[in-house]
Parts: sequence; structure tokens; C-alpha cells
Amino acid sequence: MNDRYNRTFKTLRVSLLSTCNLGCVYCTMGDPTINVDKKPQTPASVFLQQIEQLHKQLNLDTIRFTGGEPLLYRELAEVIAGAKQIGIPNIKITTNAFLLDRVAPLLKEAGLQSVNVSLDAVEEEVFFKMTKRQQVHRVLKGIETALACGLEVKLNAVILKGMNDCQVLPLLRYAFDKDIAIRFLEVMAMGHLHQHAAEYLYSQNDILAAIDTEYEFFKLLRKPGATANYWQTLEGKTFGIVANESDPFCQDCNRLRLDAQGNIYGCLSSNHPVSISDVQEEQVLQSKLQQAMWQKQDLKFTGSDLSMLQIGG
Repeated sequence: MNDRYNRTFKTLRVSLLSTCNLGCVYCTMGDPTINVDKKPQTPASVFLQQIEQLHKQLNLDTIRFTGGEPLLYRELAEVIAGAKQIGIPNIKITTNAFLLDRVAPLLKEAGLQSVNVSLDAVEEEVFFKMTKRQQVHRVLKGIETALACGLEVKLNAVILKGMNDCQVLPLLRYAFDKDIAIRFLEVMAMGHLHQHAAEYLYSQNDILAAIDTEYEFFKLLRKPGATANYWQTLEGKTFGIVANESDPFCQDCNRLRLDAQGNIYGCLSSNHPVSISDVQEEQVLQSKLQQAMWQKQDLKFTGSDLSMLQIGG
């Protein structure tokens, strides 16, 4: 399964639900109410049937569970254990970590290996500005618990011009102090920002300029299929930047997305779901996967009216 650029699907991102307990401004316009999906949660058995079908076709390397907020999915441990039993080698989640302190050991026991924590500020005032929630210490405690039980932890920080660009260095210092990998993300033209992302773009060059005021660094060779460019400081610390606008990575993207309604997407830029919810025959699934493959952008991410809340971070 590949296209004219020889791209294939090796990483599956599963959006378990569209409910979140934060109100991040790039996802929800900073709505102070909790974003609750009124639909019943999709059972783990349904997800696992679809995941197994996809794994048989694609021989997946990695599965990443997202949301919404995946820690709000009641059968998260069960779906992680099921993915492990199916035989997918790398099992990861992306979370805001607000509830991670409670469940990290359980998820580790189920087979989870790695946690990407979305953290856009370490200072309380800016954290509230970005998420419309207080108590950033809950996120930091979740990170500590995950590290203590042996999970790999990485930080993802979306940097918005005029909103949290003052947090680049504090976040970097925190990551370096904890010896955690960190990636800074340029804003994505998704949902309510589809036509307005440029207003908030804090570019890769802007991020590098901020870091350059405190650290000397050099660029590392980009790995095939990676979303981030990486640099290393003279002290041996590394950081990454996901520069979907200034330095696109579409040319070797290997990601496929599955949502809670049984739809697959080959690219975040696509508003056109491809349903696999009732697919039984392998040939039909192959055809559906090819449709998703055709959704991949040639060179550059173009954005979508879909919110990240719906399709997964």
C-alpha cells in the first residue's frame, strides 16, 4: 500500500472520543465549558476489531491513542492491552496529562510504552490563558508519575504568537531539567483557525531565535517519516520543532487516522471520512485504504475545517 511518492501507512492514530477536559484556544476558541461529546463511547471491542483489520493489511509499527482527551475514555487500559495482544510493537498515547497521575501505572501495566504530553505553558497564568483551566501542577505531577513508573515521556508545546511565545525558554528549561524530549509545534490551520492560523504563527525561525538567546545548538539529520526537525545543544540536550507551515513534512508522512465513528483519514487536511465500520472483506478494506492514501497532500499541509477535537491531536 503506497502512492506515487512511495508513502505508506505505518503509524495508526486512533481518536477514541471527542470529549476533552481542557479548553485550549487553538482547538475550541478557549470555550470555558468542558467539551463533552454527547455520543456514547465506542466500545473497546469495536476499536480492536478495526485495529486488527488494519494491522493485518498494513503491518503497523506504531499505534497512538488520542482524543479529545484519551484519559477520559473508560476502556483505555483494555484497548491498550488489546493492541498489545494484536501484536503492534509500539503503543503510545497523546494526552494533556491532567488525569495522568491517577492512571499511569495501570496503563503501563496494560502495555503502554510512551506518553506525549501536550503542555503549552509551565507558568500558571499562561497555562490558564491557553487552556482555560487552572492547576498546571496536576499536569506536572502526571509527568512525574509517568516517569516514575517507567514510561517514556515527551512534551508537545503548541506556540502561538502573542499568546504563549514567552514560554519557549521556560518549557525548554523544564524539559532539560527533567531530561524529557520536547517538541515545539507551529499552529495548525484546523477548525476555527483554518483561515486564521497565520495570525498566530510563531514560526520555526522564531522559536530558534528565542532559544538562541540562551543556548548554542546545531541541527541533526531528520529521520524519514518524522514530523519534527531536531537540534542538539552544545551540552548534549535535544529539542524538536514540528514546522508544518515553514518546513512541511508531507513528502514521507506514514500516518493513518481512525476516529470513534469508524472513519479513516489519510491526512488531517481531509474533510472526507472513509468509513470502515462495516467492512468485512479484505479487498474492500484495501480499496478504502487506497482512498485514504489519495487524501495525502503532495507537498504541504493545507488545513481543514475539522477541529483537532474531532480527528485527534
